[in-house]
Amino acid sequence: MDSKLPRVGTTIFTVMSRLAVEHSAVNLGQGFPDFEPPDLLCQRLSEAIREGRNQYAPMHGVAALREAIAEKTRDDYGRVVDAEREVTVVSGASEAIFDAVQAVVRPGDEVIVLDPCYDCYEPAIDLAGGRAIHVPLDPIDFSVDWDRVEAAFTEHTRLLMLNSPHNPSGAVFDADDIAALGHLVERFQPWLISDEVYEHIVFDGRRHESLSRYPNLAERTFVVSSFGKTFHCTGWKVGYCLAPPALTEEFRKVHQYNTFCTFGPAQWALAAMLREQPAHHRELAGFYQDRRDHFRALLADTPLRLLPVPGGYFQLVDYSEVSDLDDAAFVRWLTIEHGVAAIPLSPFYQQPPVDQRLARLCFAKNPETLATAAERLARLPRRGESVTA
Repeated sequence: MDSKLPRVGTTIFTVMSRLAVEHSAVNLGQGFPDFEPPDLLCQRLSEAIREGRNQYAPMHGVAALREAIAEKTRDDYGRVVDAEREVTVVSGASEAIFDAVQAVVRPGDEVIVLDPCYDCYEPAIDLAGGRAIHVPLDPIDFSVDWDRVEAAFTEHTRLLMLNSPHNPSGAVFDADDIAALGHLVERFQPWLISDEVYEHIVFDGRRHESLSRYPNLAERTFVVSSFGKTFHCTGWKVGYCLAPPALTEEFRKVHQYNTFCTFGPAQWALAAMLREQPAHHRELAGFYQDRRDHFRALLADTPLRLLPVPGGYFQLVDYSEVSDLDDAAFVRWLTIEHGVAAIPLSPFYQQPPVDQRLARLCFAKNPETLATAAERLARLPRRGESVTA
């Protein structure tokens, strides 16, 4: 039969995790921690289960959690949102992105995405009958060329998809980016999706420029976030979307026929966590900055060149001094021959830059895991020594 997603196969994350298991490799590929969520969160989950919070949650989310999200948004970004009409709890950020795209994109619409971008963006656009217009980020520092973005707008442009802190690079928006974005929104009036799942993982004193901070942007934006990234519980698949009432209404029309509702006990536990231990997400940047710095120090004696990491929990490495293999072949070789699984960057692109030699490593791991990986990476041969696919 004809496929609705002819270019889509098994995701690179699944492929590399499976390969890591097959070869007993340290898995620095898929982006999940190998340590547990906060004790308080686990305790509140257990309590919610024992208290009988085990049936369907309300479609748009447990009221206590939506109210806690509204309070957090006010405290973190100064935006007052209506918990009833502007906050929707969903089954992970990927669902939120899918629902938002389906809510506003119609057949024939164009959606601008910034490459490299997360691999769920374009399939959602395709399923809505839209067309992804790929605008490349700078291949060195992954900054946005806003002139190129502006040039990509046409009369068919419906939506612009943004991601800061950026996956896979960790690049973050600054005030100049927000000003440039504001100019485009004023001129073209697109809808926006702002993927902010790493919102609390921004380093070196930088401020996360959530679009929630800016009324002129927030009024046209689906802001997406993830409790899995914030509370080290990616397997729970709980996220949320903030949007103005009219956008939320359309968003919920899709959500109710997609997953309808999200894991109920976790919602009660997350509401308690936000209220009882707000210091956790406020201290997350320091927590991960320590891991970033520790991992970079461990990698100093390897032949890998380390790119800057302004945010997120991934380290990009340039392996040009090791191999001239393309990135897909390199990470496969790295997993099989050296016992460390990574993710290539090419699946994040429509057209990868010529001669780019980058791989993504996740440092959201225990120190022991990072040390084992670094020890293996230190044994990588230099370019010119025997390296085969």
